[in-house]
Amino acid sequence: MVFSRRGFIVTHRRILAALAVLVTLGAQVAAQTPSGAYLAARHARAQGDVAAAAQYYAQVLTRDPGNPAILENAAFAYMALGQTDRAAAVARKLEAEGAKSHAAQIPLIVEAVRNEDWDGLIARIEAGRGAGDLADGMIAAWAEIGRGDMSAALARIDAVAGERGMRGFSLYHKALALAVAGDFEAADAVFSGESDGPVQRTRSSVLAWVQVLSQLGETERALAILDDSFGTEPGPEVAALRARLEAGETVPFTLVEGPRDGVAEVFLSLARALRQDADNEFVLIYGRAAEAIDPGRVHATIIAAETLQSMRQYKLAIAAFASVPRDHPAFYTAELGRAEALRATGKPDAAAEVLAQLAARFPDIVEIHVAAGDLHREQEEYEAAIAAYDRAIALLEARDTPNWFVRYVRGIAHERLDNWPEAEADFRRALELNPDHPQVLNYLGYTMVEKGMNLDEALGMIERAVAAQPDSGYIVDSLGWVLYRLGRYDEAIGHMEHAAELMPTDPVVNDHLGDVLWAVGRETEARFQWRRALSLHKTTPSPDLDPERVRRKLEVGLDKVLREEGADPLRVVDDGG
Repeated sequence: MVFSRRGFIVTHRRILAALAVLVTLGAQVAAQTPSGAYLAARHARAQGDVAAAAQYYAQVLTRDPGNPAILENAAFAYMALGQTDRAAAVARKLEAEGAKSHAAQIPLIVEAVRNEDWDGLIARIEAGRGAGDLADGMIAAWAEIGRGDMSAALARIDAVAGERGMRGFSLYHKALALAVAGDFEAADAVFSGESDGPVQRTRSSVLAWVQVLSQLGETERALAILDDSFGTEPGPEVAALRARLEAGETVPFTLVEGPRDGVAEVFLSLARALRQDADNEFVLIYGRAAEAIDPGRVHATIIAAETLQSMRQYKLAIAAFASVPRDHPAFYTAELGRAEALRATGKPDAAAEVLAQLAARFPDIVEIHVAAGDLHREQEEYEAAIAAYDRAIALLEARDTPNWFVRYVRGIAHERLDNWPEAEADFRRALELNPDHPQVLNYLGYTMVEKGMNLDEALGMIERAVAAQPDSGYIVDSLGWVLYRLGRYDEAIGHMEHAAELMPTDPVVNDHLGDVLWAVGRETEARFQWRRALSLHKTTPSPDLDPERVRRKLEVGLDKVLREEGADPLRVVDDGG
């Protein structure tokens, strides 16, 4: 993808679709031979196409059923698809070959947990056939709880806490384990940091702590923690919990209700942690493991769907998002994800329908209206975008929580409709809320330059934007362009050439460079840049380039085009002669 002149995203789906067709055809041809199927499987996995990878690995296994490397990869692919039983069957064959693989052993751990085979699970981990160092200690702790040995479980958790980088993870599960055992006072002491030191607050830890406090009858503390953690935009799940507390209800502890849930939460915790490292494959595997152990753990389904989406596996992502029950509090989150995946597959109308239904059902969620506005803006449906942003801004203002970004994007939509007073008001309000944001400074400054108004102010804005983001080709181009519009051609040329170096394939940047080159008398180079701009526009169309105007410049020169447009002529450059 590339960015249009003022920074909003323009995707080139036809190019991506063509590449996908070529890759698919190549893989199909390659898969006609055993070695071809193996290469196709490896290519599919490298591309994140877990469905194709599973298909090709299955083909290879029919010809080489005992190959450990193929078995491991096949188990991984089946697990990524959520086909845990098939993954476990392959993993058993792998173990029969005497091979060890953490990734392939995860489905066998899932199988043991679902069968509540706690003795077998601990034996597996102690024999070095677990899910890996990050998971094994905590899984074994929950297995000890399954065997009824709380002391052994806490000893294992404390051992994990002593490992580097594992303290927060272990304390969270220690508090959960204590709560499962009914020792809510001890669980509260862990969550509060009183017994073991500070515990990092996450969404799950806060919700678990609030449930613990409700069990202890400490409703006021629970409400204060909810407000401190989630603020004025809690979302339906937290809002519903808050309402129950305010109504005087004692909320049960349900986040983890036993060792099976505990192991599922181990995998979900790891999936969340690994997202920061962009390790999509293991995030997906851990998410699928949590989901397989506890199908009702909806947040595991969502994290798997979001990971598939980041891997561009949109069909699988859509199916995963769609599996979230309509009555679950996280349904709106899943539907937002499904709408984004539909948009990414070139189905903006379907995405818009999802968002419209969501907005009707959840009219007070700002995020939904912003997502609808963004979708309409991307489709150049600016009036619909403004209407969606209007609803979002009204909600934000009613809550006294103004947001600079929503003002900024509504300003873009207004500017595209040539509603300049409204656009300028939004941009200036965005700058009040975020005074030095380079994108807002650049957009407002550049637009004022294009309109020939407030040029000195525009120059100051763009200079501030360049200082903040000196390597942004768009912003550097804006600086060169405002200097050109001010008649300071000698100063403009260096910035325009630098912008073209930063963004050599942007048609507008090349067109601007051509104008500045013409202004300083380098007419041959100017014509080259204009031709280049037209060529680039054919493959990467820009809504900010007028190809007919560029052709006219090539035909008669910039000076005559400006006269024909009734614009100010280029100033005469003093060459010192």
